[in-house]
Amino acid sequence: MLPEAFLARMEEQLGPEFGAFQESLERPRAVALRFNPLKGPAPDLPFVGQPVPWEETGFYYDPESRPGLHVYHDAGVYYLQEASAMAPVTLLAPRPGEWVCDLCAAPGGKTTQIAGRMEGRGLLLCNEIHPARAKVLSRNMERMGVANALVTNEHPERLAERFAGCFDRVLVDAPCSGEGMFRKEEAAVTDWSPETVRMCARRQGEILRSGAKLLHPGGRLVYSTCTFAPEEDEGAVAAFLAEHPDFRPEPVEAPWFTPGENGSFRLWPHKLLGEGHFAAVLRKIGGEPGEVPAFRGEKLPGTWDAFARELGIRLPPGKAVCFGQSLYWAPEELPELARLKVLRPGLELGEIKKDRFEPAHALALWLRECGSVQSYAPESEEIRAYLHGEVVPSEKKGWCLVQAGDYSLGWGKGDGKVLKNHYPKGLRR
Repeated sequence: MLPEAFLARMEEQLGPEFGAFQESLERPRAVALRFNPLKGPAPDLPFVGQPVPWEETGFYYDPESRPGLHVYHDAGVYYLQEASAMAPVTLLAPRPGEWVCDLCAAPGGKTTQIAGRMEGRGLLLCNEIHPARAKVLSRNMERMGVANALVTNEHPERLAERFAGCFDRVLVDAPCSGEGMFRKEEAAVTDWSPETVRMCARRQGEILRSGAKLLHPGGRLVYSTCTFAPEEDEGAVAAFLAEHPDFRPEPVEAPWFTPGENGSFRLWPHKLLGEGHFAAVLRKIGGEPGEVPAFRGEKLPGTWDAFARELGIRLPPGKAVCFGQSLYWAPEELPELARLKVLRPGLELGEIKKDRFEPAHALALWLRECGSVQSYAPESEEIRAYLHGEVVPSEKKGWCLVQAGDYSLGWGKGDGKVLKNHYPKGLRR
């Protein structure tokens, strides 16, 4: 049962299209996934169907197939993401080598989509203000094999003060009243009220102001929500533009979506296969470029050098960062991080022990090949056993990258007969 106040507003908002909108909410949900280009060519899977028109890596899938249980999901080969939610990153159009910020990034669907387009080059700052959600975001960045991302747990305004004028592109996928989630999450219906809409609009204005500060002159800002409320959508954009004369709506080609005012687009569930979304594309034309001191980097320890040499691992351009015993490989552009709440400054390589190096699960998921690989068929008994934390047969000795087909899954350590299982206990089935 949808809220009466919501239905009344939608009828006024849509006019003669309201009936088609209501009917769309009663049809089966169209579910989608997005393949991860950081993992190499996408596999041919029987449950994957027609493409999502606005995202070249997006495809609809058979909802009965439960792809979240497939080993390729564990390996980060794809991300389950509602098709409409793929639209804002298409409009953001990030490119390799840029500085890109996803200011409200959890759980990670849009930010991993950005990472795929960046191809491991440049700096991706993904932030989430809520600590528990920031941890989920960090885990998804690990699963998808993203190496050039800085994951923070900060208030947007603190980041705006620290990195003012530094970014090429900023995505503000703002917390909203979630009207586009009504069919997916019952809590979205029970939590909704006109007061919630007004509260969200106020909060969205604050986050947008922070996003604006992060951009350098000429930078692109995309503001998006998964709600239909004009107060949170067109109203929020109009209020922002009135307050920021250094921004202009930016015309972009987006034939799949319904265009609106001030560079905005609507994705209506009665006009496409998706739950609905709103997005607006804005360009910063004034202001001053920013500059922040770079993190100097640290020396890679000898234990890492020996481990990498033994397995033939070659890192991309970057610099080492030590968090206690944990060693990370950060993008070359990594800025100074002092006094920031940082969950991940880049790719976690592993732990520095006194006389050895212990590789991280994140490193395995980033690697596409190394000098010692044990591959099993995706549907094999060996993969089932590995995901359950059991030993698996192998003639390998020492550290070995375990793969399901062509995709890396985790580490094992062999004695010539079996691989001791190093799949993280928290991920085991």
